[in-house]
Amino acid sequence: MALRNQTAFPRPLALKNVSIQDDYWSPYIKLVRDTVIPYQWEALNDRVADAEPSHAIRNFRIAAGREEGSFGGFVFQDTDLYKWLEAVGYALAATPDADLERVADEAIALVAAAQQDDGYLNTYFTVAEPGKRWTNLTDCHELYTAGHLIEAAVAYAGATGKIALLNVACRLADHIDETFGDRPGQIRGYDGHQEIELALVKLYEATGEKRYLDLAGFFIDERGRQPSFFHQEWEARGRISYWTPGVVQQTPPSLSYHQADKPVREQEVATGHAVRAMYMYAAMADLAVRSGDDSLLAACRRLWANTVRKQMYVVGSVGSTHHGEAFTFDYDLPNDTNYSETCASIGLMMFAQRMLQNEVKSEYGDVMERALYNTVTAGMAKDGKHFFYVNPMEVWPAASAGNPGKHHVKAVRQKWYGCACCPPNVARLLSSLGHYAFAASEDTLFAHLHIGAEANLTLAGRQVGVRMESGLPWAGRVGLTITEAAAGTGEFTLAIRVPAWSGHTSFTLNGESVTPHIRDGYAYLRRQWQAGDVFGMALDMKPRRIYAAAEVRANAGRVALQRGPLVYCLEEADNGAPLAGLSIRAGSELREAAGEGRLAGAILIETDGLRLEEPANAGGDLYRSEPPVRIPQRIVAVPYTLWGNREPGEMQVWVREET
Repeated sequence: MALRNQTAFPRPLALKNVSIQDDYWSPYIKLVRDTVIPYQWEALNDRVADAEPSHAIRNFRIAAGREEGSFGGFVFQDTDLYKWLEAVGYALAATPDADLERVADEAIALVAAAQQDDGYLNTYFTVAEPGKRWTNLTDCHELYTAGHLIEAAVAYAGATGKIALLNVACRLADHIDETFGDRPGQIRGYDGHQEIELALVKLYEATGEKRYLDLAGFFIDERGRQPSFFHQEWEARGRISYWTPGVVQQTPPSLSYHQADKPVREQEVATGHAVRAMYMYAAMADLAVRSGDDSLLAACRRLWANTVRKQMYVVGSVGSTHHGEAFTFDYDLPNDTNYSETCASIGLMMFAQRMLQNEVKSEYGDVMERALYNTVTAGMAKDGKHFFYVNPMEVWPAASAGNPGKHHVKAVRQKWYGCACCPPNVARLLSSLGHYAFAASEDTLFAHLHIGAEANLTLAGRQVGVRMESGLPWAGRVGLTITEAAAGTGEFTLAIRVPAWSGHTSFTLNGESVTPHIRDGYAYLRRQWQAGDVFGMALDMKPRRIYAAAEVRANAGRVALQRGPLVYCLEEADNGAPLAGLSIRAGSELREAAGEGRLAGAILIETDGLRLEEPANAGGDLYRSEPPVRIPQRIVAVPYTLWGNREPGEMQVWVREET
């Protein structure tokens, strides 16, 4: 793979150079560090009462020969530990913790002990089926699992300087490089669940070893070529799937489900498993920016446009159906049966972040913000010990319990999951927010997310310190203050994303009105900055109505509410049940109100609405000719990210609007 100038695109700042100090986000990060990470360690060790067992640590102990027993959990169970280690690495980069580091080092030693002599590492195939490694890439996620190990290793080495896990990752990557490729004797294939591709790019960045970047390119380029690797592999296995052992299948694996129905450069529509798609698109964008491959970038643009303009929910989630945790088709966005896996929104953020390296446009930052402030944080309760896998747009608890088609929709967050990909994914995302907030080129600092933080970097040859102050999501104040500017004459640029949701945005320089250059939704101000200079932005925080495109049938005649980056929803606790009987009056004032109790500190939205009630003479009939009675009612909406933190009940985002 040819490489472009590696300084020609904006790179995320190293976590060690970013210290988040934000009234809204610092509590999340502290929650992850002090509660989520320790809690998840207990879960990985099967020590959380009444929660589904993880089996993860025990599997490694068995694979390392330290314990007798059989493999437990899913074939990809190793990834729970790897994502935990990645989150630990990010947490240690921000706040050193000798006790946490000791626990992580012991886990890493266990992982290393389970590695095979040739570099192979996967506890399922070591313990359960040692003779079948690399024989079922469609189903068994071996490369996906390896990818999460690699990401953990890069994060931990970057935080601590310790390379024990990085050495394990390199040995495994070398084994994969020897096993896969287009040379004689190699497997010319790829994984059923993308992840290894973006992980190998990170390993290349950490080691400088170009073979890893080339291997990532091989997996991306090979995917979708004909004859189909997945179908050939399926035939070689006797048409047997891992998920239905012993049953000969009549239908081969769906190629579109695995984003393998055509070469990636020819793909135009987001299809199949939503998380796999997002991870693949992120890797494609990674490779495009490093190679300057215009055809790969063009594919990324097409897939981005289809995803966010035709298949994304208003809260920044993707994946319309629980059947395969997948996309369906354009504008099919049901509210009461959607899947919207937390991991898929995290993958969407990863895709957006990498597109911002290819081209700095606010549409990428806007979607990244939408997913973060809404779905990603909704995936974890405020106690840090309960999690959503599915993020519904509408919840009726009785239907979740009684309708088999809605069993995946939970009215309350769960302690843990047998397939627990989402909880550690939230932890690693929130612990690495600095990667998403800032990026820098040689002479420009980009503020993609408006999160209070301090950053240190070099711009135009000058050592620069910057402090971002933000009132989001409750207040619309954002400021970039130069805290340090080494002597020199070099000019550099500060660039702040201007959110599309802000109807009227104004800017100041040292308190005086200024008109920066606006390009692709970013405000650029270039000058010879000095310590004490402040570039300010004031955002329009008025609550507003959101309407879906007419093609979205589920939302015809409905409205959603948004204030700043937060999308709102109705809960039974404030409005009573059934929520389906409520409507908002068209043109009614949207008023702000202060949250109380578990919602203290939040800004709620109140407005005037109506409730449908049975007429007095209805007589309990299921159907009747008399229309329902419309009763005036005050409507209260809460931030979607905070829903489900009180007593269980109904919830819905989209509400009918009536005159």
